Amino acid sequence: MNDNFITEFFGIGIQNGKTPENLGVLWRTAQNLGASYIFTIGNRYAKQACDTENAVKSMPYFHYENFEEFFKNLPKGARLVGVELDDRAEDLETFEHPRRCVYLLGAEDNGLSKQAIAKCHSLVKFKSEKSLNVSVAGSIVMYDRGLNKPRS
Repeated sequence: MNDNFITEFFGIGIQNGKTPENLGVLWRTAQNLGASYIFTIGNRYAKQACDTENAVKSMPYFHYENFEEFFKNLPKGARLVGVELDDRAEDLETFEHPRRCVYLLGAEDNGLSKQAIAKCHSLVKFKSEKSLNVSVAGSIVMYDRGLNKPRS
């Protein structure tokens, strides 16, 4: 039997993503780096040529019309971690990833909404002079999660 207080999982998704290609790349990386599911808030997924591993058929995808709907449906006990260039954000290099969490990314041009930032349990950022492509940023966060680091 699974002990839900010990079992680890994570989901990752994009709020108001600009292009469907970004989600396709993030989805493929999420499948390879151990995500439990992927989601979108605002803009929907469309099948992408970059999804050569057919991740769309391999892991759950959820869509939420708005942030309120998404937040209401967070898995019980999961921590919401926003990825955002913000003065309040912790450095990814020293961040202790929660055992059970959901990573939320914003679009490259606007980032996360103020509402999303206010509801996040944690914010993380990493060293980058400028904003990165959302799928690249998500890939870096998932890679860091896979490193042998302490969990919170």
